[in-house]
Amino acid sequence: MGGNLSAVVGVVSLVTALAAALWAALRLRGRRGIATASQRATYEVLHTAGLAAEPLRAGLSPAGAAKAVRHLRALVGAAGLALTDRDQLLALDGRGAHHGDQLLAAARRTVEAGRSTVLGDSELRCDRVDCPVRGAVLAPLSADGRVVGALVAVADAPPAPGLVQATLETAHWAGDQLALAELESSRERLARAEVRALRAQISPHFIYNALTAIGSFVRTDPERARELILEFAEFTRYSFRAHGEFTTLAEELRSIDRYLTIERARFGDRLQVRLQIAPEVLPVTLPFLCLQPLVENAVRHGLSRKPGTGMVSIEARDAGAECHITVEDDGVGMDPATLTAGIAELARAGSDPTDDPGQHVGLSNVDERLRSVFGDRFGLVVETGPGSGTKVSLRVPKFHPGVRAGS
Repeated sequence: MGGNLSAVVGVVSLVTALAAALWAALRLRGRRGIATASQRATYEVLHTAGLAAEPLRAGLSPAGAAKAVRHLRALVGAAGLALTDRDQLLALDGRGAHHGDQLLAAARRTVEAGRSTVLGDSELRCDRVDCPVRGAVLAPLSADGRVVGALVAVADAPPAPGLVQATLETAHWAGDQLALAELESSRERLARAEVRALRAQISPHFIYNALTAIGSFVRTDPERARELILEFAEFTRYSFRAHGEFTTLAEELRSIDRYLTIERARFGDRLQVRLQIAPEVLPVTLPFLCLQPLVENAVRHGLSRKPGTGMVSIEARDAGAECHITVEDDGVGMDPATLTAGIAELARAGSDPTDDPGQHVGLSNVDERLRSVFGDRFGLVVETGPGSGTKVSLRVPKFHPGVRAGS
């Protein structure tokens, strides 16, 4: 995980540097009396690379290859250029379409060997008298250490060393874009797995307790039982929805209100709730199911073991560019060292060895998701002590690139 994170940080730094260079070149291009030919060439290369990068980061597919291949041909400077996966020719731009079968056969050999190949005129013969193709350079496309396809540059003259080098470098760069696509796909799969873990945490104990509470009102107060069933149905619909890594604070709070309505039916007057929500932060976007586990921990681990009445307080306030949220209970609390050790052990072992895994799983899961989306500065802050309750605080940036509710 540390190596992957370092690689991602390195890639992000490179992209940032390229973006800065692109912006500088773009400004110079608008002032051609100042920009040199070298600077304009830099702009053209970076601009073309950016156009090719976007479809490649969606993965190696026929649709993405069709969008990227024209820009890749411009980068290489070839008469024609094709992209293949391990089995088929995905797209071709420029010359060489009538040599498709020969190029695909050579690409398969390149993929299997994992080495570049140069084809001469004698290896690309055809029956067309006017055929302009005189050779080709094939380079493997590698993503995350695996050869996933080939980049094929078609030449209208015997391949020169310059074309060979340009093809190899472009193939290496394209492979990096495909590796980023795989990292993004892995991140999305991990996010979905983490949400599934939270759903699994919710379902066993809460569903049983909710149904038990509802059942207690079926005969004595049928109307109350009906209302609780509707609240329970809406809560589960939201918690088990099939789309979107993100939601709004307003939607998350609506789900929490349904959860607390059901829990108050079970605890009665023992459970008190206090809300302080600034209206201006309700549209803030945050990871799906990142607050509900904190509220559930407060009820389940803080208040259920406390004699008498307990209070859960939820506060969300405007803090300039951020939204600050706290979930606090006045329950039994716990030793901070025990909590820290439990979360550290969970991170090392992938499971919680304590007798009460739900609390650590929920906190660790939410903390990791916040850090992965917003950065390490935005993890959870937990304040607790035996007999002193627990306060969990988090910060959410109001605007963050790539984060949209329902995405």
